[in-house]
Amino acid sequence: MRDFQSPGRSAVFAQNGLCATSHPLAAGAAIDVLKRGGNAMDAAIAGAVLLGICEPQMTGIGGDCFVLFSRAGSDEIHAVNGSGRAPAAADAAVLREQGLASVPLGSAHAVTIPGAIKAFCHLSDTEGRLGLDALLAPAIHYAEAGVPVAPRVAFDWQKDADSLQGAARKAYLFDGKPPTVGQLFRAPGQAEVLRRVSKDGADAFYQGEIADDMLATLQATGGSHSEADFAGISCDRVTPIAAPYKGVDLVEHPPNGQGATALLMLNILAHFDIAALDPLGAQRAHIEAEAAKLAYDARNRFLADPDHTTRLDHMLSPETASRLAALINPKQAMAAAAPLSEAVHKDTIYITVVDRDGMAVSLIYSIFHGFGSGLASEKFGILLQNRGAGFTLQQGHANELAGGKRPMHTIIPGMLRQEGRVVMPFGVMGGAYQPNGHARFVSNLQDFGMDPQTAIDAPRSFSDAGILKLERGYSEQTRQELSDMGHQVEVPATAIGGAQAIRIRPDGILEGASDPRKDGCALGY
Repeated sequence: MRDFQSPGRSAVFAQNGLCATSHPLAAGAAIDVLKRGGNAMDAAIAGAVLLGICEPQMTGIGGDCFVLFSRAGSDEIHAVNGSGRAPAAADAAVLREQGLASVPLGSAHAVTIPGAIKAFCHLSDTEGRLGLDALLAPAIHYAEAGVPVAPRVAFDWQKDADSLQGAARKAYLFDGKPPTVGQLFRAPGQAEVLRRVSKDGADAFYQGEIADDMLATLQATGGSHSEADFAGISCDRVTPIAAPYKGVDLVEHPPNGQGATALLMLNILAHFDIAALDPLGAQRAHIEAEAAKLAYDARNRFLADPDHTTRLDHMLSPETASRLAALINPKQAMAAAAPLSEAVHKDTIYITVVDRDGMAVSLIYSIFHGFGSGLASEKFGILLQNRGAGFTLQQGHANELAGGKRPMHTIIPGMLRQEGRVVMPFGVMGGAYQPNGHARFVSNLQDFGMDPQTAIDAPRSFSDAGILKLERGYSEQTRQELSDMGHQVEVPATAIGGAQAIRIRPDGILEGASDPRKDGCALGY
């Protein structure tokens, strides 16, 4: 039990349904859907779409999503890939000829076709109960009436506002400035888009006036996107991947997501007695940092569009983890992994819902960097993601930019199984941090016996691009010990990531945990 005289928050317990996400209005909307007879998929879709209005710097209908879920009465975990592809005419050679070494973040070249709306419509049709009109109603209402800007959202908005260009500045700034805390943000253009999608489904988004609006912006800024690229959008049912760690199985999305990176990290950490270490000591942070460097190096070499990923079995092999673990010097830091073209970002939303019948949903939804590409469509104000910046321009690389390919994706929903039973949908936001975040969260649970809320609250560290970032919860002694090992230690300006989780207890009680690094909460009924 936590110390009630110290800052913190309690877990949320409920019987009939529970949602954990990064904004209270979205959590509330999800619970309202459950109370009206919707299932966990209905609630997760309703909450996720609303998050695009509550946290437009993080996500929106111009982005992608990935979903893991288990149906009521079943422990089989299903996966849906709602990530979009590069336009058919995209060509890395053209950008190399322009002297570019990476895909420019704020260019139309970075914009892949947004896949989330296709996935939401598919999942509503195949797994939901209430229908799109009911699920999109909360987002339509708040897009028109307005959402008061929350504190963390205002912080991020201020930080990322300079990335906004053209029509996006009109739609997402107030007299040229970011909003202040509590100021109302409205998105009437998006309300109209969602109204049309609720009536006519995904075709309303990917064909006709809405698609034409996005195309006009892209083509005016040098994009090679076409009507056929939008009309040809698809989402895929895929087979999850998993690895065991000290009594639980971590279940992840296969490529083009980076879930295999989290599995490799845990496989490496399993070679060390992490449970014998101080959870906030230098030795644990050091071993985890070294495991991350090795796992991310493998990610940067091998993960790509599923049709181009050929070394997944190698990444997940116990022999690979054993060989990599042997490279870790417990007293000395190694060099950082060679970087991918992907730039650092921390902008994603995650929502998890479990309903009274036991359906569990783990959903992550993003426009990549803060405000995505910074480009928005003129008529409807749809912010367009810059997921194409996740491609590399390196010739011959599996993740090289090419027409029709999906880029390596940072966003990964997670689930835990125990003895074959689904026990916890969870996610850890934070861009490149996410695999490390999954491994850290599972280790907190299994190595140190933390409950989900404590595991989320605990200070985080992350070795990223040669810098070992340590949140302020670490002691000066720990920082010094890590510096002595050869790490370049810094306190990050922004908290590392954000997490949400729901534990499904054996007695059927649901236990929700929500990260104080975000504005959100867990709610149940």
